[in-house]
Amino acid sequence: MHAVHFGAGNIGRGFIGALLYQAGYHTTFVDVNDSIIRALNSEEQYDVVLAAEESETLTVKNVSGINSISNPDAVMQAIVQADIVTTAVGPNILPVISELIAKGLRERLKSNKQSLNLIACENMVGSSTTLKENVYKYLADDEQAACADMFGFPDAAVDRIVPNQTDEDILQVSVEPYYEWVVEQTAIKGDRPPISGITYVNDLKPYIERKLFTVNTGHAAAAYVGRDMGYTAIHEAVRDDNVQAIMQGALQESGEVLIQTYGFDREEHQQYIDKIIERFMNPYISDEVTRVGRGPIRKLGPNDRLIRPATLYMDLTGEAPKYLAKTIAAALNYHTNGDEEAVKLQAMIAEQGYIRTLQIVADLEADDPLIDIIMQELE
Repeated sequence: MHAVHFGAGNIGRGFIGALLYQAGYHTTFVDVNDSIIRALNSEEQYDVVLAAEESETLTVKNVSGINSISNPDAVMQAIVQADIVTTAVGPNILPVISELIAKGLRERLKSNKQSLNLIACENMVGSSTTLKENVYKYLADDEQAACADMFGFPDAAVDRIVPNQTDEDILQVSVEPYYEWVVEQTAIKGDRPPISGITYVNDLKPYIERKLFTVNTGHAAAAYVGRDMGYTAIHEAVRDDNVQAIMQGALQESGEVLIQTYGFDREEHQQYIDKIIERFMNPYISDEVTRVGRGPIRKLGPNDRLIRPATLYMDLTGEAPKYLAKTIAAALNYHTNGDEEAVKLQAMIAEQGYIRTLQIVADLEADDPLIDIIMQELE
């Protein structure tokens, strides 16, 4: 079996690539980083180290690489022959790779009538749907109709902490032992990909929002509140009682949204929260608060990890989301010169003030009660 995976970074190699190997695939990584591509073709394997007290190492074999800039035709041919296509490139790069994927699918329509599933494993809601929309921009109407019959774009929810790292071995990657890869099986064309690491579900939305409102919300609280209190590492920040209290409170509020919206068992969800916090406290996978907090404008968006659960919490309970508001306030005060969005956010606040900035980045009306709640926390 042959997999084509876009994105040969730490997440691509340490998470998706490792599970594809364990499922018996030969994986061709597609990337623009020529050093990594050349190393993959030279070594034909790499090590994935589980970051824990009792560390284990998995050697991932049967791998190769293609530089999509210097050899796009090879990428297209790989798509023609693929049994599955996956991505882990980041939400902003999905539109960038879509034209090349569209060309590959166009060629596949000519010679390979086997159905194919393309799964975007990105930290966003509806990643595969977004990929499909961008791919279809490069296809004619008749090509889109043919693709709709043969190619599935099932959405996925993915969760594995892969910390920023520098190893002497350019291919070695360290990951946490825990992972979750959930795929919406109703959108699959043909047989389900035989990957034991995937959990197939009929309705993905509860799992996407559970991850977004727990893992991502909790991580954001640790990063923004931790940064505000002077911490540099996530595992240090979450051990601070004040950071812990705000993070716990925010996850109780976002958890109430999940329980009331999707019917998650209250006790089981609390266990899920506890597991998430335990993962954040693992010193072997700790990240810098500036890496976890990067991109604050996106993370303060109306459908992202902070504003959306805060808004839903008010709608569902009629109460103020006190701890989510504290986290949002910390995000508004987040600044670091190495983060383009953080610099832009502070410039907006300096020019237009907190209220107007919130209206713009969070798409809130001027009279939205959430703004007053956040302003109280800022004051």
